[in-house]
Amino acid sequence: MSSIPLPKVVTQRGKTSLEIERDNFEKRQTVALNKAINNQETPVKEKHARNVVLGTFQDNGGAMFWNIASKMPLQAHPIVCWKFLQVIHKLMRDGHPNVVQESVRHGSLIRDLGKLWGHLKDGYGKLIASYCRLILQKFKYHKKFPSIPGNLMMTDEQYYKVCGADVNNYFEFSIDMLDYMDEILSLQQAVFSSLDMSRANSMTTSGQCRLAPIILCILDSCQLYDYLVKSLFHLHSIPPHSLPPDTLSGHRDRFLQCYKKLKEFYFKCSNLQYFKHLVQVPSLPDNPPNFLVASDFTKHIKPAAVVKEEEPDADTDSVDNLVDMSIPEVQPEVNNRPPEPDERDFIIERLKREIQHLKEELARVKADDLRIMSGLKEEISKLEKILSELRYSANKTLKENEDLKKDVEQLKADALSASKLPEAEKHAKANEEKFKKMKNVYSKLREEHVALLRNHDSLTKQLATEKKTLEEKDQIIKASSLEGFYDSWQKSQDLEARLRLLEEAKRKLESDLEISSSQLTSVTSELQETKELAQEKEQELTDANDTLKMQLDQARVEKETVETRLGERLSEAQGKLALVEVDRDRLQAELDKQVSSLTSRCQQLESEKVELEANLKAAMDALRKHFISRSVKEASAMILDAIDQGDNPAYTSSTCTAEYLISRATPVLTGLTRLDNAAAAYKLDQAELEALVSSITAFAHHMSDCVVQGFATSHAAQIEPGEQLSNACRQSGHLGMALLKAIENESSLGEPLQASKESIELIIKLAEDLVPKMEDVKAEEIGDLLENEMAGMTAAIEDAAAKIQDMLKKTREDNTGVNLEVNENILGSCTDLMKAIKILVEKSRDLQKEIILSGRGTTSAKDFYKKNHRWTEGLLSAAKAVGWGATTLLNTADKVVSGKGKFEEIMACAHEIAASTAQLVVASKVKASRESKLLGELSSASKGVNQATGNVVASAKTAATIIEDQNLMDFSSLSLHHTKKLEMDCQVKVMELETSLEKERRKLGELRKRHYTMAGEAEGWEVNEFGELISEDMAPLDSSAEQSERR
Repeated sequence: MSSIPLPKVVTQRGKTSLEIERDNFEKRQTVALNKAINNQETPVKEKHARNVVLGTFQDNGGAMFWNIASKMPLQAHPIVCWKFLQVIHKLMRDGHPNVVQESVRHGSLIRDLGKLWGHLKDGYGKLIASYCRLILQKFKYHKKFPSIPGNLMMTDEQYYKVCGADVNNYFEFSIDMLDYMDEILSLQQAVFSSLDMSRANSMTTSGQCRLAPIILCILDSCQLYDYLVKSLFHLHSIPPHSLPPDTLSGHRDRFLQCYKKLKEFYFKCSNLQYFKHLVQVPSLPDNPPNFLVASDFTKHIKPAAVVKEEEPDADTDSVDNLVDMSIPEVQPEVNNRPPEPDERDFIIERLKREIQHLKEELARVKADDLRIMSGLKEEISKLEKILSELRYSANKTLKENEDLKKDVEQLKADALSASKLPEAEKHAKANEEKFKKMKNVYSKLREEHVALLRNHDSLTKQLATEKKTLEEKDQIIKASSLEGFYDSWQKSQDLEARLRLLEEAKRKLESDLEISSSQLTSVTSELQETKELAQEKEQELTDANDTLKMQLDQARVEKETVETRLGERLSEAQGKLALVEVDRDRLQAELDKQVSSLTSRCQQLESEKVELEANLKAAMDALRKHFISRSVKEASAMILDAIDQGDNPAYTSSTCTAEYLISRATPVLTGLTRLDNAAAAYKLDQAELEALVSSITAFAHHMSDCVVQGFATSHAAQIEPGEQLSNACRQSGHLGMALLKAIENESSLGEPLQASKESIELIIKLAEDLVPKMEDVKAEEIGDLLENEMAGMTAAIEDAAAKIQDMLKKTREDNTGVNLEVNENILGSCTDLMKAIKILVEKSRDLQKEIILSGRGTTSAKDFYKKNHRWTEGLLSAAKAVGWGATTLLNTADKVVSGKGKFEEIMACAHEIAASTAQLVVASKVKASRESKLLGELSSASKGVNQATGNVVASAKTAATIIEDQNLMDFSSLSLHHTKKLEMDCQVKVMELETSLEKERRKLGELRKRHYTMAGEAEGWEVNEFGELISEDMAPLDSSAEQSERR
């Protein structure tokens, strides 16, 4: 025996049972987590999440969960991260209590995920960021209040223990709950905003994936709302356990905002089909609680959200035909055969797939166009940025040039002001010279005035020397004219006038002298004033001259300095200007080159864009036309298939009620209106293609259904009305196909649409004429009549059963041998049939009572019968038929036993009474619940009647065989000639009987038509030409008599 190395021995020993169990547990948890958190856009399956929750209890915490989850691609796939957050939320609510505190330590991971996916603005980015904020708020809440469980469910004692008796704790507790509630409402707002609510998003996997965490939010919000109301009422309670109302105004305002959003949130959830099978969404009161009124706390009702348990898929067994006379061995194959799929469903599914493919192709083309356009826009924006920078540089250079030009102009202005100083000096010198001349003139004038005074006395004696005086006056005037700077021209005129007067008369010399003296005095005063003014001006001019000289010297120095600086700056500016002009020319050239390049590129892109848009438009137009053509062809094929059913021999046995035909024809009119609106909208906007295709499909479906049901209704009507209805259905189908062809050809829809509407209205009118009417019994009396008829039926059955027993007793006394055996078999089977019928009637009455109790509400049974008079009429007709059948069977059995009747008569009566009981069962089942226990008992009783009927027929056939065997002739003694003669007689008899049989069958068919027509008009039931009962709420049912004949 060879030895084994030690390491191999150790490895071959294996692990302990605990280690193996631990490994298996880790494998199960890994598999469950990978199935619960995957990258498929479907909601987290409940069974996988439940396995993870159970694993936390087995592991006493969430350590294994976080160990496995940390290895998942949370940063790579948004759906994985979204499901991961949902599983965390569920574990904190339903998992082990340690999961909450262990999860709080991983807050940094949740925060990083929220920041990472928050940069993704579409898809799940915003949803994940909002959910991360909610999870972090939940971590913060449970970290601050560790005694609160993860599902937030507490008793009143636990709730008051959390805050204690300090009102400040309630104040902070309310703020934390409001923050928690705000995050829940933010998440639900983000989820509903990402969905298109005009479509059934809740029934798609992608929509359910986003809506699944809302269930957990509903459960949390219910508890938070209850605790918020209690806390705020406590804060508003009687002091010292309360705070002033003004202090709590912020709490009340936040609560009202949360109340409005939460009520809207619950309303949205209650309208979604997805939540109806998973959770019972609570509802809030119409008005929020008034915390200032303490009595409102008694009106507070805690909202309760109940998570519904998953219901197992129940196999719905098909209900057997109540009147089934087929062979038992063949029955299971008939009942268990699966229904054949409808070809229209395949067509609709194929059209949906094509629509989805076209949508994806269109989205891809749009995405490519958007990508190209975005790249071009980015390139254009870059070039525009470069162009703006170049413009900025050029503007800056031009501004510097302008500044330099302004400096040069300022220097020139300073130089010009410096050049004006000599002119000022010249002006001052001119004023000084003028002043000197005026002074000389004044002195001369004074001297002349003195001379005039001296000669004043000798004026009278020197008349001869008038001329000389005038010359002196002229000199004085001339001297006065030199004072033009101080006197006006008017004074000169006065002197001239006075001189003329002196020339005129001597005697006026005195007056002239006086005037001249006064004038001289005035001139003297004016000369004095002028002298003073001249002195002032002279002083001012002297001061101004000195100032100007100083300024001139200073200006000369500054001028020299400025000229030096200006020369330097001018040379520098000229150099810079030359460089700037060179750069400007270069940049202008580059700019022109880039602008031309950009212009050509933009023109090229514009042409490419126009070409692409044209190609896209042409492709889209062709695609739309092809799509409409395919839809029209499929729809026309659907309608044509329905028209072909009218000529299908296998379909002639199908029937339908006129009421049902009306209900199926009415949607066709609605479909026509919708089709017209969709076609008009498509002409205005080709984006409405989906609505047009949907309208075409819906119209074809309703039209084909109407045509098929119209053919079925025509089979149950009289010959002439049936042919009219059949022709109207066929014409309506062809007109519908013509309307679809007009849509495909894009021609006017006015005429074909109107023709199609008129054809449908004709079908509705013909169907209304076929609706049976009940005139003999009023609706108010039908309840009493039904009760009486049911009682009479029960009495007739009991009386027939008693009489059959009497007949059986009598036949045992009167007959022996074969006759006794035959009569006992027939009467025994009839007795069993009566017992089965009696049981069926009792079960039917019990089921009717249950239907009345469940459907009438607070009304009486008569009101229920009156309200459902069509159903009541059916029961009344069935009860009459059963009572009549029992009486007929009794009379026929009496005739057969007494030897006056035929066995065929009793078989026909058995068939008829079976059909009558089938009618009673059908009428009872119309309004019965499928889950009703009494309905199952009624079905069992119906099978018992069928079996008893079969026994009666079998007994009659057996009895007929026994009697025929007794009456057989003995052909052994016949000769050949006699045998041939008897053979010919038998053939003649057979032919006569066959002819009579055919006539009787036709007569039976006409009688049945007449009978069911009269019964339908009188009792509210409708029948077809094959004797099939048609209920108001059920499909046609073949009579058991015909089933027995076919068997």
